[in-house]
Amino acid sequence: MTPPRSILLVGEGNFSFSASLSQLYSESDTSITATCLQHQDEALRHEGASSNIHTIRDTGGTVLFEVDCTKLEECTSLKGRVFDRVVFNFPHCGRKSGVKKNRELLKNFFLSCVQVLAEDGEVHVSLCNGQGGTLADQPKREWHNSWQVVSMASEAHLILCDVQQFESEKYQSYKCTGYRSQDKGFHVQNALLHVFIRSLPFTSAPTLLMEEDVEKEKVLYKMPAELSDYISRGLLSSDSVHPVKLVQDFLLEGLAEKWSVSMMTETFPLLLSYKQLQRCCWDIDHTNWYWIHLLQRDLTSNTQPSADEKKDKLTSADDQKHINAADTCVNADKVEKSRSKGADVLRPASSLDGDPEEERGLYMLRPSLLPHMEDLLREKDVFTSSTGSDGEIEQNSVSPEEKVKEQPCVSSNGFPSLLFGVSDVVFRNTPINVWALPAFHELLLRGVFPSESEPIKMLGGKLEKLLAPFGVAMVTEQEDMCLTAQPMGVVGKVFTNKKSDDTSDVNVTVSLNLDLLAVLLYSLPDWRLLWSHDPRFLKQFASHPPPGKPFCPFSMFPEQFKFDISFWTGPTWDEKKFHAVVREASCGTVEQVKLIDTFSHPDLSQTSYCYRLFYHTHTHALSHTQALQFHKQLEAMLSSCLQVTIR
Repeated sequence: MTPPRSILLVGEGNFSFSASLSQLYSESDTSITATCLQHQDEALRHEGASSNIHTIRDTGGTVLFEVDCTKLEECTSLKGRVFDRVVFNFPHCGRKSGVKKNRELLKNFFLSCVQVLAEDGEVHVSLCNGQGGTLADQPKREWHNSWQVVSMASEAHLILCDVQQFESEKYQSYKCTGYRSQDKGFHVQNALLHVFIRSLPFTSAPTLLMEEDVEKEKVLYKMPAELSDYISRGLLSSDSVHPVKLVQDFLLEGLAEKWSVSMMTETFPLLLSYKQLQRCCWDIDHTNWYWIHLLQRDLTSNTQPSADEKKDKLTSADDQKHINAADTCVNADKVEKSRSKGADVLRPASSLDGDPEEERGLYMLRPSLLPHMEDLLREKDVFTSSTGSDGEIEQNSVSPEEKVKEQPCVSSNGFPSLLFGVSDVVFRNTPINVWALPAFHELLLRGVFPSESEPIKMLGGKLEKLLAPFGVAMVTEQEDMCLTAQPMGVVGKVFTNKKSDDTSDVNVTVSLNLDLLAVLLYSLPDWRLLWSHDPRFLKQFASHPPPGKPFCPFSMFPEQFKFDISFWTGPTWDEKKFHAVVREASCGTVEQVKLIDTFSHPDLSQTSYCYRLFYHTHTHALSHTQALQFHKQLEAMLSSCLQVTIR
């Protein structure tokens, strides 16, 4: 490990730890700056302080007195300096100060030390066993009786990245002192060293205008704000080392032991028309679709857009005003009125209340890739048989640049010789809970099997063999098979969606949720980690670790905060719109929402709802202050967007 270039030690007593550190790094270029709160005369009264100070200075270090660790930015000698490591050993307010005072000391220290901390620097805080209040403390104190070190650090946007045993024997001349503000030592057995690093800042979801070609029509629409971070990420690109890509590669390699697998690389629009859904035999609850309100629809354009025109675009200032002015909560009456005038204004997410058969002109964000896949296979006429000159079946793979040539569907051994696959992000308008994913990567595979080969059982068995070591089981549901795992539930499905032209053969489709499988195969604590922008997440996957190697969190023991919210609303209430606003207002930090209570007023056409929100994240430093700020922002957005009255 490379030694730090500069170390700042605060709250020193007899300077014995600083002296030991100076000797440890004496052969390196590390600079040591040791500070204490006391005046020089008072500090020298500690036993051994004088010789320790000489040791520090003789090895090129600096000693500063009267430095308040909660006001480091005010120290003249530290002006303009940043440190790779800031160390605070066994902080304490002195005498019989309680946990609340020591928590305040920690919080103020963290808020101050980030002012002199390098961007990639570390903060080291050593605490006696039990004080920190983390799962690393054994025995662990009750939460209210601990110093809540993770919460205090998060107030300064710091996350706990490591907890180690405090190795007092490593520092031979170290002698702890300061017990109850006296020149006495204290027990450091089983003490813990907590290492903190900076967290990425929270960022609000941008407003995106999307322009796409859907069924040869150019359409303009606004991406729901709570989903804007899930698009254009390229997590499945060919050079990606993201875990969803590693999981896909693992599955495809396993299936390739029995079948040739060809992944199609065509890019599909995020938007899907209801007509496209009708053309495929696919059954899913329409209440889980993100219905979209079109801003513009060009029925007359016959020009093909360039690749650049297909990319997502941020709104200009004028466009933004237009978007903000548009009512994204269009009801059924407004839709019919706009249709009668020839306009193409459609409903947004979760606005379909009637019969889907009456909504054939509507658009939604793709809830699956199956309609796109079937359109593509139909267009390319993929599943046909051909033989070569020697009478044997030819096997070709798909070229992304050229139209697919005729492909054989079944080999002489009774197995399909080729599986076609597509994968990309899909969207489901689900309520917020721990395992509900509004966006995830779907892997679809399609092959033609002879019906007598029991294709469902054959494909499902192979997948179960690949995934059983990670807790995935196969469950039969009527004619289909589901892959399930605890605690998330269904992670995939194998089903027959229709007969092929040859009645003896059937089309079999595999649909897999790569995000949930990545959580399982790499032991991730939260699926939201998969969408993290923090480079420390991907760094662990740069070496292409095999499935089964557990992920090491870069944010350990993040705290959870609970807040209740109550409000009055009208006689109708769309709970999914509420969940959408929660996702946007909280920057995705709410991991679960529970309905606590409802009450309908006997005289007024109003109903009161009370929800409990659980704020928790493994990707950012979430403090009580930040969670409360998100909650206040939610109240304001609910009042303005959903016209509720906060109680």
